Amino acid sequence: MVKGTNDRFFNSIVYVLLAIVAVSCLFPILYVVSVSLTPYSEVIKNGGFQVIPQKLTFDAYRSLLIERTLPKSMGVSVVITVLGTALSLLLTLLGAYPLSRKNLPGRTPILLFIVFTMLFSGGLIPTYLVVKDLGLTNTIWAMIVPNALATFNMLIMKTFFESLPEELFESARIDGAREFRILWKIAIPLSIPSLMTIGLFYMVAQWNTFFSAIIYITNRELHPLQVVVRNMLTMSQSTEMVAEAIMPTMTLQMAAVVIASLPIILVYPFIQKHLTKGMMIGAIKG
Repeated sequence: MVKGTNDRFFNSIVYVLLAIVAVSCLFPILYVVSVSLTPYSEVIKNGGFQVIPQKLTFDAYRSLLIERTLPKSMGVSVVITVLGTALSLLLTLLGAYPLSRKNLPGRTPILLFIVFTMLFSGGLIPTYLVVKDLGLTNTIWAMIVPNALATFNMLIMKTFFESLPEELFESARIDGAREFRILWKIAIPLSIPSLMTIGLFYMVAQWNTFFSAIIYITNRELHPLQVVVRNMLTMSQSTEMVAEAIMPTMTLQMAAVVIASLPIILVYPFIQKHLTKGMMIGAIKG
């Protein structure tokens, strides 16, 4: 197919716009990484603006990893992410699959109650009182349980299960399979792309846990990575003593941001291939 002049012009405009968007997205990341790898004297010499490092140093990363606070908080974030993502996916499956069955008694009222929670919530103070009365404050579970289930994600999974051929479930029931076995052997294997997509959403949300931590956690030993990074970013312009070595605050800040972002960046390429497919086949259709 031969492209006309108008087509080539249109494609050129699209490529230019995409290039601008890509640069605008990558530039902040490049800046943060460059400053974290550049000696502070070089950063000051350039007025705090350093895009391409002329000299490389890993002193900021070394100091952060040697110092106890950041590795400890990273471990807390890993535990929250693993446990939280697993629990969220389990609750999403156990909620979406029964609601996708049209013969479920009381299905419509239950769906109305669930959708109602998307529009209205109990509020911060009642939620805090519930968490406190359950004895979850100053525990890992305070950052996992209150936000364990996202209603929108559950509705996406419900829609996907409804799109599966009903004949598959009927034939399994004729063979004597019960609902849990049908879910485990038929529904889950067919929903891997959607599960990977929703799992990525849950994982990013759990890794970025911040608000729940500052509300429910007063023990600094249980602060997740994002809270520690926030504390570093809000420090004064004075230098910070870390591991008996004086490191400039700005260098440590940028290194902490890179460390906080790196795990999700590394995991995303392995899930990205499922992302588009999962969003398409699990999308809410009219």
